[in-house]
Amino acid sequence: MEKSILNLKELVENLEEDKRDLFKRFYEFYVEEGKFILPDKIKDWARKRFGECEKQKIVRITNKFTYESTLFNELRAKRPIQAVSKEDIFNMIKETEGDFFCDPLNKTPSDVFGRIEGKYCITASNIAKYDYLHAVIVFKKHDPFYFDEEYIKDYLEVAWRWFLKANEYDKRAEYPFFMWNCLWKAGASIVHGHAQALISQKPYGKQLFLTKVRDEYKKIYNSEYLQDLFKVHLTLGLGAEVNNKKLMFYLTPVKEKEVIILSEDFIDTADILSRILKLYYKLGVRSFNVGIFLPKLGKKDIILIRVVDRGDPMARTSDIGGMEIYSGTSVVASDPFKLAEIFKK
Repeated sequence: MEKSILNLKELVENLEEDKRDLFKRFYEFYVEEGKFILPDKIKDWARKRFGECEKQKIVRITNKFTYESTLFNELRAKRPIQAVSKEDIFNMIKETEGDFFCDPLNKTPSDVFGRIEGKYCITASNIAKYDYLHAVIVFKKHDPFYFDEEYIKDYLEVAWRWFLKANEYDKRAEYPFFMWNCLWKAGASIVHGHAQALISQKPYGKQLFLTKVRDEYKKIYNSEYLQDLFKVHLTLGLGAEVNNKKLMFYLTPVKEKEVIILSEDFIDTADILSRILKLYYKLGVRSFNVGIFLPKLGKKDIILIRVVDRGDPMARTSDIGGMEIYSGTSVVASDPFKLAEIFKK
């Protein structure tokens, strides 16, 4: 049987009983058929563009603990994941050379406790802050598509040094968060490659919620929520272990091609982040978000990394609409089973 989100029911039914029970502990789902009748005047157009579309298989899957919920449409999921190239993006990158980030020492503010510099990046204080301790990690390369491990490792090392320096400045700030938005579709206001580092007195909302989920899960099942979640993905062929990091091609992605990584060390995630972002690039992804949830400074815990494709930067439509913002259920086109297969190849 082909491994596809569209065949989720059969894939789950074929699992061994203990693995099927673990899946059902985490997830509930349905597979239904959406139907409509095409007027004669648009039949040829619709079938040429969408194929046989009068009946469409819809899969909705929901995490019972976090309430993450995703809708997969048969028409969208059947589409192959293909590599694309957008020359317009490269022209725009070239046209923006010479911006403020190309001269950070003279054209960006520094934090009151100074800058942190690495081989491939340097920090600046964010001029329009999200939180009161918020730095921009400015890449020395203007082109944002440098994904070699040594570059990413340097970005993470500089971020870590900034976290420690910011904590020296304000001992109350103990909860670090790393974020990388690539291009405007992902929320970046500047084309020049950069990431962001924040440290605050309390974890941000989603980390607080996940901590609560993990604590409650531990009380009920005497097991670690994230490790069991990984087991579910591994059982279905949606998980992989690479150099002591655990990958999940996520069953309830927030948007396209979402990958979740579990790691024990912040800097050590550079190798797997490099591999994922290079894979994204080969698949035509030019705009993405990376979020890294770190434990409180001085505390040892699982580090959670989320990476997601934000869609074609040259498209006029947004990848996020009312379903994502208000219903709490994402509508996703890419099949996590196909993404896992490409990664493993």
